[in-house]
Amino acid sequence: MSAQLDGEKPVDVAEKPDLVRRRLAYLEADWVRVAILGLIAVLVHLPALSGQMIWDDDYLAAANPFIKSPLLILEAFRHHLFLDSFSAHYRPVQNISFMFDYAFWSDNPYGFHLTNILLHAASGVLLYFLLRRILRSLLPEKTTEPSTSPVAFLVALLWTVHPVHSAAVDYISGRADSLAFLFAAGGWLLFLRAREVQSPRSRVLLYLAAAGLGLLALCSRETAGIWLLIFVLHTLFFAAGWSRRGKTAFFLATVALFLVYAGLRQLPDDRFAPTAEPGWSAPVRTALAFRALGDYGRLMVFPVKLHMERTVTNPDNYKSYTTWQESVGSEYLSILGLGVAALLFWGCRWRGRGRQIRVFGACWFFLGFLPVSNLFKLNATVAEHWLYLPSVGLLLFLAGIALDLPVRLRPALATAAGMAAIALSLRSADRSGDWTTPEHFYQRTISAGGNSPRVSLNFGQLYAKRGDYAQAEKIFREILRNVPSYPIAKANLANALLQQGKKKEAEVLFASATAAATQERHEYPRTWLAAVNLAGIRYENKDKAGALAILEKARTDYPDVWEIVSRESELLRQTKGPRAAFRLVADFSRDHWWHYGARLALGRLYAEAGDAEHAVQALRDASWLDLHEVDALNLIARVRMRQHRFDDAYRAQKRAVARQPDAPRQYILLSDILDKMGQSAAAQDAIAEGARLQAIAVAPQTLAN
Repeated sequence: MSAQLDGEKPVDVAEKPDLVRRRLAYLEADWVRVAILGLIAVLVHLPALSGQMIWDDDYLAAANPFIKSPLLILEAFRHHLFLDSFSAHYRPVQNISFMFDYAFWSDNPYGFHLTNILLHAASGVLLYFLLRRILRSLLPEKTTEPSTSPVAFLVALLWTVHPVHSAAVDYISGRADSLAFLFAAGGWLLFLRAREVQSPRSRVLLYLAAAGLGLLALCSRETAGIWLLIFVLHTLFFAAGWSRRGKTAFFLATVALFLVYAGLRQLPDDRFAPTAEPGWSAPVRTALAFRALGDYGRLMVFPVKLHMERTVTNPDNYKSYTTWQESVGSEYLSILGLGVAALLFWGCRWRGRGRQIRVFGACWFFLGFLPVSNLFKLNATVAEHWLYLPSVGLLLFLAGIALDLPVRLRPALATAAGMAAIALSLRSADRSGDWTTPEHFYQRTISAGGNSPRVSLNFGQLYAKRGDYAQAEKIFREILRNVPSYPIAKANLANALLQQGKKKEAEVLFASATAAATQERHEYPRTWLAAVNLAGIRYENKDKAGALAILEKARTDYPDVWEIVSRESELLRQTKGPRAAFRLVADFSRDHWWHYGARLALGRLYAEAGDAEHAVQALRDASWLDLHEVDALNLIARVRMRQHRFDDAYRAQKRAVARQPDAPRQYILLSDILDKMGQSAAAQDAIAEGARLQAIAVAPQTLAN
């Protein structure tokens, strides 16, 4: 029999299945699967590429002093992630990754977003190769490679496109999850490869490389410790071919790796992280654990209402029958959590070919879930990005169930998995679009149910930046009605009032926030802002002594905050001259050699005092602490011009131009130097280039008007 359309060559119907199989065989090639995983990861997160910096990005990816120069790579290991809070996050590798982004992209968020997406795509690819190896060790019979590869690919595909990971991919500051995932999965694969090589030298090198990647994972995010536990669990209880002696050596090596990491964590100063609800009893924590489990299970199946600042508790739930009705959904989460736990327990008990996969998947999930289950003290009750690692375990568990379903259902299951991948991809792309602008992000967060005090605070700050202080005041007052002790909201409300001319009320609020700062600083960051603003009001009121007293007290409470030292030193410089400010800046610069702003200020003070050589040395040091800043280089050029050392001035300004080739003002200073050197033609060329760049900058504004 044959089938033929007009103008086509006859095709035997019996040959069609073979033709389909040959075409589908292309999907079994690793390079095709890798291309699919990488391409779809980029496509679903493409909307975030145009996104601006949001929330913690303003510090971690913009103002963070440790990302400004590769000279600070080792210094990053000596500090916590946040400088001026009590957060105990230790993630030097995250800072180092931002360092490379800053070197290539400066402060352009496009490059930071691109790196996030590529890290996630690479994590999905490595997950595919890792699961392919792991699944073979979990099946009872000797299984050929092609039979485990499709399962590994589908699990990796669903994980890669799942929208619950948006906060770890589309949010620049969420990068720690994908960094830890990438290094941990890569280290595990190197470890498995090391067991297969014959050369002892190659085996040792691979083991060392695997340990190095494991250490990088731990220094990327604390949850890499869960990776380590999963790795140990699989090696000791699921992997075959290990002798007792080999298992002992493996366990000791793993402990040694963790001890090295623990030693690195001793480098920063001790901190005590804030706790969300220190008074919760064991029964309450257990109930919250089931609520969190229910919320995570629901999000994995129906990822709707995704937003930051999730919570499964509300202290106002039981004030009245009405408030209970409004929050009754959180009670159903406990029942759903019990259902998820029962499903996992039943799946582990169900005998069949995929039982080992289900057991390992359940163990993977629970090892990742327990630290964030609310059984322990946390700074939140739930967070979507906390599923980045545990979600792999749930998907593995579902794959284990699918393997024990009747074979005749396999085509339907594959079709369902494909449709799920498409649906999740579309939802992920939609969620990625939430991260375009801060205003859009906060609007979508609030509409999805994430209207927390922190979200409202950031939303109010957007109005303040636009100059709509009346609307900002309204938002900040509403926050303080719900959380009267929120010091940052007090400081922002006071600033909004100050901008509207309501100085008396603003001063009272700043004073209140300043007085409570030392108590609230353990829970809230940047509580020192109130003192800085209060000092500013006192200075405007001609109370210079009062302003200095406030700043001196704040510096004692916050000795590592440059903004306080900078404000106090500037006030001293204005009232008593540069020598009075010198000691403060010099001491801070000595203790914080890595701080660009402090070193720049020191150079300015030297220059103002007439000490040109010390000024140039301090400014030269500052120029190496920030690859894209040019203020230090401009000052060096001006100092050398005053000394008539025009060659030195020219070299400094040429470096400034190289750093900011599109900035017209750099060419103006360069032309002045060239003119002093007698190079009139070159000076005119520099002026022309500056004028050209200025015209380019003005043109879009003219068209917009």
